[in-house]
Amino acid sequence: MTTAPDITVPTMAAAPGQTQETKTPTTPRLKLSPHGFHIDHPDPERGEALMMNALGVTDRDAMEGILRQLVRASVSGGRANAVNLAFMLSMVKSIRPRDAVEAMLVAQMVSVHVMAMRCAHHLAHARDLPQHDSAARALGRLARTFPAQIEALNRYRSRGEPAITVQNVSVADGGNAIVGNVTQHANVIVSDQPPPSAARRAPKPARGQRRRNSTKARRKAQP
Repeated sequence: MTTAPDITVPTMAAAPGQTQETKTPTTPRLKLSPHGFHIDHPDPERGEALMMNALGVTDRDAMEGILRQLVRASVSGGRANAVNLAFMLSMVKSIRPRDAVEAMLVAQMVSVHVMAMRCAHHLAHARDLPQHDSAARALGRLARTFPAQIEALNRYRSRGEPAITVQNVSVADGGNAIVGNVTQHANVIVSDQPPPSAARRAPKPARGQRRRNSTKARRKAQP
């Protein structure tokens, strides 16, 4: 699995008395309001740049679309939940999507996790068998979806990686070496030449020894 590279963000000049920790930019929060949401940052343009960087997108429309979907996925009790939303944004930032495809997939991942935990809560508080079965089925589907999403993200991030060619192979006592170029793909070793058979590995008798053996055989055969 390939890890995402560190995402660089623009830094502000430190004011007198500021430490490196205080001047390091952080992803701004979202503030919910009856009319929607907005990025909580004293500099709106810089706040949008930091948010786009955290989401792995490059334009304002993509950023607003992802944020709007996260806000809707955070709904609890019919209203957007600020605690759920802050958690989801924190998880997105920690996974660090690198492009629009990863941004969409990571948004789905954190949303599925929130929904799974909500189903787990309903399952723990089920009052009868139908509620219990419904919550259990929903939780099972979401629990199976989440690792599939992780696998999809890992496959997408590792696409186009070159194969690993092994040139030096160490063989311990009693082991067999593979002759030829060896290429390793996902723990599968392929050789361009087959290993020698046991007959080919067996030492052949010298020519003089073969003649002496033939002479002895003829003498034994004579009466």
